[in-house]
Amino acid sequence: MKSSDCIFCRIVAGDLPAAVVYDDPQVVAFLDTGPIQPGHTLVIPKTHADTLHTCPPESLQAVSQVLGRIAHAVVKATQCDGYNCLCNNGRVAGQSVDHVHFHIIPRFAGDGFMQNWPAQSYAEGQMGRMAAEIKKKLE
Repeated sequence: MKSSDCIFCRIVAGDLPAAVVYDDPQVVAFLDTGPIQPGHTLVIPKTHADTLHTCPPESLQAVSQVLGRIAHAVVKATQCDGYNCLCNNGRVAGQSVDHVHFHIIPRFAGDGFMQNWPAQSYAEGQMGRMAAEIKKKLE
């Protein structure tokens, strides 16, 4: 399944150019055209799905089987100190292309990206209630 108005599906179809670093029958990885750092790579399933939770399990499995290998290649090529692997889902989470994709972002000491993680605390009893609610939705 592909979406003719999806820029990533158009890359998969060969209708748009991309700096491809990995390609197999189910997954393609290419450099982000608006990188956080040089080497910022996107890894996508070739099957169209808007978000992680709507993506077919077999597509996610194919991505997960190569994600670490691609991340390792990015680390070696950029000689970065670490990397973030992110999957944004929904506009509020920063997703700008409605095709599930994973960002591999090379990180360097002092680069200033995501330095202030806004961690919070649960109120008394709130964590247990939230865990119970999530478990219930898994049933």
